[in-house]
Amino acid sequence: MTEMPAEPIRHLVIVLGDQLDHGSTAFDGFDPAQDTVWMAEVAEESTHVWSAKPRIAIFLSAMRHFAAGLCERGLPLRYTRLQDADNTGTLACELQRAITDLQPQALILTAPGDWRVLQALRGVAAQAGLPLELRDDTHFFSTVREFAAHAKGRQQLRLEYWYRALRQKHGVLMDGKQPAGGQWNFDADNRESFGKTGPQNVPAPFFVEPDAITREVIELVNLRFADHPGSLDSFAWPVTRADALRALDNFIEQRLPLFGQFEDAMWVGEVWLWHSQLSAALNLKLLNPREVVAAAEAAYRNGHAPLAAVEGFVRQILGWREYVRGIYWTQMPGYLERNALEAQAPLPAWYWTGETEMACLREAITQTLAHGYAHHIQRLMVTGLYALLLGVRPQAVHAWYLSVYVDAVEWVELPNTLGMSQYGDGGLLGSKPYVATGRYIQRMSNHCSGCRYDPAQSTGPKACPFTTLYWDFLMRHEPVLRRNPRMAMQMKNLDRLAPEVRSAITEQARTHRSAQTG
Repeated sequence: MTEMPAEPIRHLVIVLGDQLDHGSTAFDGFDPAQDTVWMAEVAEESTHVWSAKPRIAIFLSAMRHFAAGLCERGLPLRYTRLQDADNTGTLACELQRAITDLQPQALILTAPGDWRVLQALRGVAAQAGLPLELRDDTHFFSTVREFAAHAKGRQQLRLEYWYRALRQKHGVLMDGKQPAGGQWNFDADNRESFGKTGPQNVPAPFFVEPDAITREVIELVNLRFADHPGSLDSFAWPVTRADALRALDNFIEQRLPLFGQFEDAMWVGEVWLWHSQLSAALNLKLLNPREVVAAAEAAYRNGHAPLAAVEGFVRQILGWREYVRGIYWTQMPGYLERNALEAQAPLPAWYWTGETEMACLREAITQTLAHGYAHHIQRLMVTGLYALLLGVRPQAVHAWYLSVYVDAVEWVELPNTLGMSQYGDGGLLGSKPYVATGRYIQRMSNHCSGCRYDPAQSTGPKACPFTTLYWDFLMRHEPVLRRNPRMAMQMKNLDRLAPEVRSAITEQARTHRSAQTG
């Protein structure tokens, strides 16, 4: 898939697998008579973490569809496929090879979402003696420079203040100078459980029937990455802008009205519920967050969806998504190695299979491996919570999340995992460790009714590992946690435990940890 302009080449325009936007700044000033687009599928991007098949497939299929669109527009393109005989296997080596072959005068790149990739490409440019023009990614509401200015001089960084500033600047859910509905946050109206009856009238999920390109990719991934985790049997993600727009319309129409009310709830066998399924399309740049936020606000303004649901959804995109990007790019590269709680345990092997007796973890992990997807509470308060309580090294948890989720690009995944989920940054991103006993999962799901463990028990043969490890976590990190005012209530509850109960919990936790991590 290579079409070339007449030489000499002025600009080699680099397009990465998470930059599939025909309106990207990389194309500003593009001249088909002088410039060429460069794209490459390389094995390194699927093996630097042992990526699951759904994640590999969504990137490859989306890239191939985007490349086909470039060709339809008549843009000169140098595209390397994974199976090409001369593929060197890394972005750096493929770019070096393209520079040698094409002799461009300069390289153009919209800012990537991965520090590692940026450093590799900068290294290639420097070695070749070529200028690398790095352009802003206007896919976001804010720039990293704006976030850095916001963060400068603040003792603490908190989402809420950044979110309010962005809403005011962009006029999102504002009535004049005041927030719509008179308040910034509607969490109190959201986040209900389903109760004993379970979810009712769940809308059908949005699926895309794989076309010829996607079917070819599925066959390739199953062959080339046969030993990687996950399955492609149910692969049906949007991989084109047209399908991503259909997915957005489907969410606004079918699921946004009840999204907020049930955004934290879980139920056995219900993978999608009222969640948007849009994060992968957003992170691949098939959708622009402005159009997503605008569609959600329009649903509120025209009476289709309640303000609480819309505000909760908008906060995830205009607030949280912009916030974690700012954290990532202002804190890297050192952020990757943070480990504030000095957690050192390995990730249990069953995270790659789902073969565990803990029902909530089995459900979340098997769903993840089948679809490359789990919603935010399954990530934060099931798979992430267990790893935090167990004391798993946060870098191992990060590598797993980056591997298994179709929406995982490092700028968004690393702060969410290392910071929010694992408290590895010591509170830079979030104000406290998000820890709870098994009773939280019992309240928000029906997982416990089908589990051999009892969330009310912390010791004994039926004790829920979440409950045991929760109390053990508070004891192991007691000096640090007592300095955190948001942990005061939990520490008061810890103080009520008799010495003999503490000892029994510590022993049970030690036995469980040894069995899970060797």
